[in-house]
Amino acid sequence: MRLDPISMADLPDDGDGDTTVVTKTKTKTARPPLYKVMLLNDDYTPMEFVVIVLEKFFGITHSQAVEIMLTVHKKGLAVVGVFSHEIAETKVAQVMDFARRHQHPLQCTMEKEE
Repeated sequence: MRLDPISMADLPDDGDGDTTVVTKTKTKTARPPLYKVMLLNDDYTPMEFVVIVLEKFFGITHSQAVEIMLTVHKKGLAVVGVFSHEIAETKVAQVMDFARRHQHPLQCTMEKEE
């Protein structure tokens, strides 16, 4: 919280010669927390399908999608984006729905960024 000084001309005059100090309080709006959206590796979802998901739902180029897919494959998971809560929740739901409709067990999760 920051207190801004006020000039003498801005002070109220109560007529007794005493001066009163008045301060204004400025509040800062905190930024909303961000959430990491992650894809998890499994032994059944084809690599090509993961690339399609990355391109379709995260707007990632083909070469970036292949790189992320390989990270998921080798390390077990990869962060594919950082978003506000609502957007992250929507992305997770879209990916999970798309995977189920194509009968793949691909998992997509979100986690609060620290």
